[in-house]
Amino acid sequence: MAGEKSKILIIGATGYIGKFITAASARSGHRTFALVRDTAPSDPAKAKLLDDFKASGVTLIQGDLYDHGSLVKAIKQGDVVISTVGFLHLADQSKIIAAIKEAGNVKRFFPSEFGNDADRVHAVEPSKTTYAIKAQIRRAIEAEGIPYTIVSSNFFAGYFLPSLGQAGEPGLPTDKVIILGDGNTKGIFVDEDDIGTFTIRAVDDPRTLNKILYIRLPANTLTHNELVSLWEKKVGKTFERVYVPEEEVLKKIRASAYPMNVWLSLGHCAFIKGDQTNFQIEPSFGVEATELYPDVKYTTVDEYLNRFL
Repeated sequence: MAGEKSKILIIGATGYIGKFITAASARSGHRTFALVRDTAPSDPAKAKLLDDFKASGVTLIQGDLYDHGSLVKAIKQGDVVISTVGFLHLADQSKIIAAIKEAGNVKRFFPSEFGNDADRVHAVEPSKTTYAIKAQIRRAIEAEGIPYTIVSSNFFAGYFLPSLGQAGEPGLPTDKVIILGDGNTKGIFVDEDDIGTFTIRAVDDPRTLNKILYIRLPANTLTHNELVSLWEKKVGKTFERVYVPEEEVLKKIRASAYPMNVWLSLGHCAFIKGDQTNFQIEPSFGVEATELYPDVKYTTVDEYLNRFL
């Protein structure tokens, strides 16, 4: 019948962004399934998360990305498959693609992206390889003719705002702020709950079919300098700004171990190369979330920072 909501299967539901997308799916009244390896995990935090899922109406399906039979069976439960697997498993999404082809029922596939646009980045290692894998998965989806939506959500607020956008720093500044580049390139910071909301809104929307959904929130599109000024105004204090030129940043990336090198290379993409804001969204390949869903009241950076006062 018209207007019936798609059933959604989420692979990677207990992961960082997966839990927000699963919660948003359940909240919005979609029948929601989560593929989990273990329905009664010994890890108390994971067990609690699964209990919360069940309480919100999510159906747990026992299965595994690496067990083709269980994967096909799980995929047959949903109309839409959303992958939120972590970066170590990105390449293994080829297994999801094969299972979707075999199942034959999927109306739309959302691969695990949720960051900068993998086809439009100027990344250095170690991020370069990660983006290359995401791009390969896109090409595989296109080659198989699987209907898709890509979500480009830019910065996770929960990763970057608690340190005021300082790549790899443990917390808020006390006296000085480390800024990559000149601090005048705009990045986009999106609350994870809002990423979940916008992603689920796109599921049954014909306008997002075979398109990239960019979450470019006008109030959350800020340069690093603007972000620091906003915080200074809130706390009534001025911080020393330490600007790190690109050459230094590249040296630091090469000299750093994981995960610092990943953080710095993401900061390099956004704050030096401008990869979140340096291109126009063309109707041929993309749509913008706030234009499609102007009714969504998202959390602004200004509001988000109040949590730290």
